[in-house]
Amino acid sequence: MNSMRRPLIAGNWKMNFGGPEAITLAGGIAKASKELSAVDVVVCPPFTALAAVAAELDGTRVGLGAQNVHPKASGAFTGEVASAMLVAAGCTWVIVGHSERRQFFGDTDAFVADKTSAAFAAHLAPIVCVGETEAEREAGNTLAIIERQLNAVLPVLVAHKGEAMAIAYEPVWAIGTGKAATAADAEEAHAFIRKLLASASEDLAARVRVLYGGSVTGANARELLACPNVDGALVGGASLTLEKFEPILGAAQALTLS
Repeated sequence: MNSMRRPLIAGNWKMNFGGPEAITLAGGIAKASKELSAVDVVVCPPFTALAAVAAELDGTRVGLGAQNVHPKASGAFTGEVASAMLVAAGCTWVIVGHSERRQFFGDTDAFVADKTSAAFAAHLAPIVCVGETEAEREAGNTLAIIERQLNAVLPVLVAHKGEAMAIAYEPVWAIGTGKAATAADAEEAHAFIRKLLASASEDLAARVRVLYGGSVTGANARELLACPNVDGALVGGASLTLEKFEPILGAAQALTLS
């Protein structure tokens, strides 16, 4: 973790907790984050819970993000949600290009770039996700995949380099599998992402937070977050209970203050 960049821990609840349980969890996280003076915390509930969770988080340290956005401002796109709708619901962050969107819903690199542009246009901070599948990693293509995915969105990031944003490296083979990347694996990928950012803008590379996502737990958070180019985490399963999420927040706070 680099002292120049304030750590960010984001919880991606995926398709879980769309009602009262979302409010309860958000309240617990807000309480646990009360003393986290050195860490930024964001939770990303399903669309149905956004407004209710926004009300629960009002006046707390915890930010609100959505899990997806459509690039168009409005129109005949049944089942989709526009950036202005997310802002109206209380969001300040949005995840774009998550591997599950790419894998199951056909999000292309170009579509992810369009979503990122839409987020910036609405003053939403995007968390842009990149990462390789297990087959791509075994074929030795990890860095090539990251480069292709990041290059597609890099011009958009450079155009908005003064605004809030984050990149999340999420090796697909580690998501929900319990197989986290080693600290060395994570640092290699994050350092490569930083290098790609620097090739476009040194300022962008210096300030943009690069998060690790993929089976982050309380047990491995400190080792992963201690890597020089790991600036936080995008947490899936472990963000669904306060008992599992709080140790990750604590690890980030302890490393920042040490």
